[in-house]
Amino acid sequence: MSDVAWAEGRWTTEPEDVRVTDAGISVTAKEGSDAWRETSYGFIHDTEHALLRPIEDGQAIEVAFRIDLPEQFDQAGVFLKADDQNWIKAGIEHSDGEESLGAVVTRGQSDWSLAPVPEWAGRVATVRASWSAGAVTIRARVDDEPWRLVRVAPLSAGAGLEAGPFCCAPSRPGLTVEFLSWRVTDADADLHPSDAGSDDAT
Repeated sequence: MSDVAWAEGRWTTEPEDVRVTDAGISVTAKEGSDAWRETSYGFIHDTEHALLRPIEDGQAIEVAFRIDLPEQFDQAGVFLKADDQNWIKAGIEHSDGEESLGAVVTRGQSDWSLAPVPEWAGRVATVRASWSAGAVTIRARVDDEPWRLVRVAPLSAGAGLEAGPFCCAPSRPGLTVEFLSWRVTDADADLHPSDAGSDDAT
């Protein structure tokens, strides 16, 4: 596993403010920033603040951040993008009064899955996305607790795939997310690891 320098990424949409700190990087989102395509709401939003760099088939990225998402639809985690119509975002979102762990998988249109994790508020989340053989496996954990499987979804990328940390603030100004690390390593070897609490999730 190796650390990715924040300067290696490029923003899909420039945030309101970015500050590199001793702890990592602090990102303030613009009000209305979001990523979604059509389903149920009817709109297309492509103003997420995602800091991306290329990854290769057989690689995984891990992003750690402090969960401080107090308002409706505040969100942070990992973003994987093949193109404007094919992408995945996964992480923590404040939805209907509590923190939830979930993913949006978009192939022309978006879908959304959530699982409440209110006990994760105020702690450090790590989200891991493994890309291998045309599929992405998303896992997440809080602090040093065991990894949880969040989602397995197809994502082909003939022109290459980019991935990295992201945040959005669809409904308000002033959301600031503290990202603590961005790392790249080998993709998970198995869908069902023999040791669910292992550090490498393989």
